[in-house]
Amino acid sequence: MVLLLSIVILCSIILLSLSILPFFMQKIQSWQQKQEVLVAKEMDKMFYDKSPKRIAMLYYILPIFFGLSGLIFLRSPFFMIFGALIGLATPSLILKMRFKRRVQKFNDQLLDSINMLTSCLKGGLSLLQGIEVLVEEMPAPISQELGLVVRENKMGISLEESLVRLNKRMNLEELGLVVNALLVARETGGELTKVFSRLSVTIRDNHKLKENIKTLTLQGRMQGYIMSFLPIIFVAWVLSVNKHHFDIMMNNDLGRMLLVGAVILQVCGMFLIRMFSIIKI
Repeated sequence: MVLLLSIVILCSIILLSLSILPFFMQKIQSWQQKQEVLVAKEMDKMFYDKSPKRIAMLYYILPIFFGLSGLIFLRSPFFMIFGALIGLATPSLILKMRFKRRVQKFNDQLLDSINMLTSCLKGGLSLLQGIEVLVEEMPAPISQELGLVVRENKMGISLEESLVRLNKRMNLEELGLVVNALLVARETGGELTKVFSRLSVTIRDNHKLKENIKTLTLQGRMQGYIMSFLPIIFVAWVLSVNKHHFDIMMNNDLGRMLLVGAVILQVCGMFLIRMFSIIKI
């Protein structure tokens, strides 16, 4: 009787799993397609020609890898879940860091591009012809972004609208100054060479001021980074010396609540230190 009941329960579980499995597979496939679309948009912004499926696969691989690492090395379900969450957030963080690096490189090339565009205008070329010269002479990423502006113009989009779209994509203060000055000069009939000369001086002074601020606040930022990562390094060292040091807290409801609270406070502290160390000009 017990054996028959066990077989019935096992068959019921198998049938239930088979009925639920297609639903979960459909949800996973739908989520994968959404992630591929989001990844493709981010890669298009960076002119990245790799397949988005390769990047989207990281949303599966990294959570499994970090989750299993937390379970195997730290032997705790809490660290397994924590590692899986880190792995899930890592691909988006990588894409954001790559885009931020691209924007910074674009910002570094902006001053040279303005000087070259001023020379083109003084040589008798139009603004659009000067931009085409920049596309041919300047390296990526500014050549790619300005090349998109040229292609949009050839497809019938006005130069002003293309520049506004470029400003929205890059979202840079210096680029906003350039685009707004261009729009005003084209509307009022101002001389672009003088406008670019003033912008060149303004952007150069702005870069110098930012470098001075970075130098003066270096010590404070380093102290903030050290204080942010010191608790993490301390916990890792304690676990390497004695793996059972936190067992008394992991096996107690109050201890687990305190650990979760400590992690939340640590993350909040790192965020506040990062926020306070940024000085906007």
